[in-house]
Amino acid sequence: MVAVISRPSLDGWAVGTALFLSLCGLSVLAPLGDRESGELFVRQIIWVFIGLAAMIGVSLVPMRFLAHRSVVLSVYAAVVFLLLITGVVGSVFQGAQSWLNFGFAALQPAELAKIAVVLILAKYLARRHVAISQWRHVVVSAAYVGVIALLVLTQPDLGSAVVLGILWLVMVLAAGIPLRSLVIVTAAGVVAAGALWVFALSPYQKERVITFLSPSADVLGAGYSSRQALIAIGSGGMFGKGVGFGTQSRLSFLPEYETDFIFAAFAEEWGFVGVIVILLAFGFLVARVVRCALASPTNFGTLVALGAAAILVVPFALHTFINIGLLPVTGLALPFMSYGGSHTLVEWMALGLALAAGRGV
Repeated sequence: MVAVISRPSLDGWAVGTALFLSLCGLSVLAPLGDRESGELFVRQIIWVFIGLAAMIGVSLVPMRFLAHRSVVLSVYAAVVFLLLITGVVGSVFQGAQSWLNFGFAALQPAELAKIAVVLILAKYLARRHVAISQWRHVVVSAAYVGVIALLVLTQPDLGSAVVLGILWLVMVLAAGIPLRSLVIVTAAGVVAAGALWVFALSPYQKERVITFLSPSADVLGAGYSSRQALIAIGSGGMFGKGVGFGTQSRLSFLPEYETDFIFAAFAEEWGFVGVIVILLAFGFLVARVVRCALASPTNFGTLVALGAAAILVVPFALHTFINIGLLPVTGLALPFMSYGGSHTLVEWMALGLALAAGRGV
């Protein structure tokens, strides 16, 4: 009989750093007297506490329990079910049917899919890492992710689908996929991207890509957000304008500053120095998560912790690159900082998984 709860053991440095990043995000959401900003601020504080509780709970679950095939498949099936339900009764926001609205809160199953993908890939690849060079294992692992990614694309949510694809790539690389296979996978990815452009991308998504390739072509239309983000970052200077004094964000020139463009909003208020601080803090947090992966005595635990690191690193990198104009706008949250309950919950859960893996029980 496997124990469901193990002895508590938390990495105070990792948890403290995650809380610090959350506080940095809250500084951008700090209310300025209007009701809407005050509500967002309070809601995000609540989500941080919920996420912290979830992290503690997940970190207490032994890896040997999570490694059970029935547990992994149950999590995977539950996420697929939620995505299917979302496609039928989900709420539509900004053209994407991605949320299940429960009245008091809305859940985005595409975020929970990250946890499901990491667990099922860790389970599959941990048993087959020696034979990962065999193509059937690469194909089967890709199929697990492909089912979920296709459901996410139908919403349509391109950003989350891209993250899921990169999570798969990170996991198979961690499992030891040979360089030859990686080249073939990359070529297949290019072909898939072409098919995605022709058959899957909506007109507004294609417009964003075209605008990215020619940012000056439509600065008042599709390129408006990217342009305003660059203005916000540049106007922050060395030390920023101060909390609450970001003109691009607080005066509504920068759309979605509390979510998709919170990096730019933070840079405007805290400047170059503030940006360096959060980059160093995030790098330190990821290092602690990777440390958990190295400390894990099992292949499954190592892959889970590395997958948890990818859940944090991939959106962080994509969000940052989007904000500084190196990628087209896809709408991705900045881990621990952007407003939003689903991604906040999943990021704290990912940290909990890494801590559980590092404990090695």
